[in-house]
Amino acid sequence: MPDLVILRHGNTFDQGDVILRVGARTDLPLSASGRKQAAAAGRALARRYGRFEKICAAPLKRTLETALIIRETLANPPAIERAEHLTEIDYGPDEGKPEREVIKRIGADALAAWENHAAPPPGWRVDPPALTWAWRRLFESLAGAQGPILAVTSNGVARFALAAADEVNGTFPLKLRTGAYGVVAINEGGAAHIAEWDIRPD
Repeated sequence: MPDLVILRHGNTFDQGDVILRVGARTDLPLSASGRKQAAAAGRALARRYGRFEKICAAPLKRTLETALIIRETLANPPAIERAEHLTEIDYGPDEGKPEREVIKRIGADALAAWENHAAPPPGWRVDPPALTWAWRRLFESLAGAQGPILAVTSNGVARFALAAADEVNGTFPLKLRTGAYGVVAINEGGAAHIAEWDIRPD
């Protein structure tokens, strides 16, 4: 029964930077702290798993760079496969805007509905059923896999893995913090069990 590790990329902003809402149309590399987060995740995952049968990542600088840093920590790592379905959502008119401007436009209640219930605010280009189904298809495709799989993605996409799972072990926040991961256990029939979520290595 393989584990699917869903990892959010590291930081794209450092302390003192103006934090922007970064989506599919904002292709930033990792910041200095983000590279440290990726290295910490790599060390933790190397200790836990040793190697991955497959590594896939969204085709954005921040996700690919995170995957590359982690790959360097592993024994006999596979090539990184680019996975379009892991690409972050499009934040529409809020793409690239500071959070204070986002909240001013959509309101605190709308942002809370997104964070707590994955309900997209007006104007955001996101299809929750399609994202949920993409995770469901991925889970089913991993039935019978021989070893652990790593998927590097972003916060807006990762949260829908919880909705796609057959079972969730506990109550978790939807959000994955930067550099944090969740573990999905996949059985032989493709059923998915969320065993851990939002684990951020030191």
